[in-house]
Amino acid sequence: MIDPSAALDGAAAVSPEVAALVSPEVAGLTSPEVAASAATGLLLVPVGSTEQHGPHLPLATDTLIAVALAQRVAAAGRAGCLVAPALSYGASGEHAGFAGTLSIGTAATTQLLVELGRSATQTWPRLLFVSAHGGNTAALADATATLLGEGRRVRCWAPSWDGDAHAGYTETSLMLAIAPQSVRLSLAEAGNGEALPALMSRLRAHGVKAVSANGVLGDPRGATAEHGEQLLTAATAALIAFVDDWPLL
Repeated sequence: MIDPSAALDGAAAVSPEVAALVSPEVAGLTSPEVAASAATGLLLVPVGSTEQHGPHLPLATDTLIAVALAQRVAAAGRAGCLVAPALSYGASGEHAGFAGTLSIGTAATTQLLVELGRSATQTWPRLLFVSAHGGNTAALADATATLLGEGRRVRCWAPSWDGDAHAGYTETSLMLAIAPQSVRLSLAEAGNGEALPALMSRLRAHGVKAVSANGVLGDPRGATAEHGEQLLTAATAALIAFVDDWPLL
């Protein structure tokens, strides 16, 4: 029998950051406690994925980033902001062929978001999906359009990062700032360094594995927690501004 901890390069088998994926803001409250504060509130739903991120980052990378952004907005003291448990599955078909990737596809992701939105807006007057996985873009757009068409106050938001596309310097820096115990930095290696527009046609047709054997698009070597914190600070400020620009009524 294989010992799972043997593959973790000295990291804890389950790091505290990954264990805390279920945010306590909503999951730890009782129904009456939610009812007492939700009338003018905003529910933030982190939307991520479970997919390969090269040999050095955990499958939960996108989810952890979405959770961190949502939690930072709630911690900034915006009245009535609560964070829901994260959605950890999404449309990750482009990562098929890499062990551990769990994708439910765009259609299922869309329906999941629609049904969750319908349920959540029975309690909260406003719902904001905070996404950190680009593969969910179409599902988020379609689900938001459906929910808005039903008269529900729903929006979606995603950060815009400069830098490489997947599991490279940018995401590795973010993860070093968010969940350093989850990063196997000694295993980090460069992947395909071509610009994403040049790879897009092959990537869409054949998936990430066709353009990068190790699943990395970019170069994670040299990534730092300091750079990751700068990225998180800027993205959090942008998300707070987005929330502040959304009137209560």
